Amino acid sequence: MRRHLTPLRVVGGIVAVALCALLILFLLPSSEYLLLPDVAHPVAPLVQVQDAHPAKDGSLYFVDVVERRATELERLFPWIHPHGTLEPAGAIIPPCSTAAQADAAQFEAMRVSQQIAAAVALRRLGYHVDVRPSGVVVSQLFEGTNAPCKLQPMDVIVSLDGKRTPTVASLHSALDGVKPGSVVDLRIRRGNTLLPLKLRTVSEAAEPGHAFIGIGVDQAAHIKLPVHVSIDASGIGGPSAGLAFALEVMQKLGRNVLHGHRVAATGEMQLDGSVAPIGGVKQKTYGVREAGADVFLVPAGENAKTARRYAGPVKIIPVHTFNQALRALATLPRTSPRA
Repeated sequence: MRRHLTPLRVVGGIVAVALCALLILFLLPSSEYLLLPDVAHPVAPLVQVQDAHPAKDGSLYFVDVVERRATELERLFPWIHPHGTLEPAGAIIPPCSTAAQADAAQFEAMRVSQQIAAAVALRRLGYHVDVRPSGVVVSQLFEGTNAPCKLQPMDVIVSLDGKRTPTVASLHSALDGVKPGSVVDLRIRRGNTLLPLKLRTVSEAAEPGHAFIGIGVDQAAHIKLPVHVSIDASGIGGPSAGLAFALEVMQKLGRNVLHGHRVAATGEMQLDGSVAPIGGVKQKTYGVREAGADVFLVPAGENAKTARRYAGPVKIIPVHTFNQALRALATLPRTSPRA
């Protein structure tokens, strides 16, 4: 018996094909990553300090970003996640690295940020903190240079052409006599292993004639704290919680830095007390709004501009340094104690 095509069967077939296509797009991973807001995390339960006598006025949060590979459906229809941002895979996983290596670098960055945060806070409280520069840590790899695929994030450069490079300034000094295009001999520490590496320099766009390795750098250091500080980041990686951790260390040692406010903070702490910019500000700002925070401390510059765009009722406070963050919190209007 022959079946005749009816309009209803045609529509049903079209719908079935469309649903199959959507299912495939939903299951098929794309070449891009999706950044989504995460909940703001209370800092107090994560930070333990020897001889703590916490100030209990106010609450402090740090914020993270949910990061995962986008599906083809999410790539084609980004409006599905109005608070999300699509990023190319190369912006999340460095060239020639695996996802596991990228994760390991992020966890190491978190570990280092915790040490630096504790050191900055304890110094501000008048403690003597023993800090010995130990090299220059690779924080970023620039496309169009020869650094990607040779260096990895969190590699520590300990010498260049036989000259020790314990500080960022010493690395720049060692590069002063190098002509762009020359090959330099680097000695790097990757984990617990020392490795020799040859790398061809390029000309720096901002300073023609100046040799450029192709990396962004931070200071690596051996830090000995005068009191024991333990921070459990609960499996979260990256250095962006440094400012929040430093504030909480002070709070744990009796210094009321929050003054009754619900405070969220983000920013990478540097050993000199400066606050460096971070990524995922849009998503972090939405996370702060969900937490009901009063204020959000954010690195000054583009980070703060982005945060203001999505802040809603949250007060954005841009900061360049840890001391500036403390002053800004101290000058906020006092609040009534919260139940």
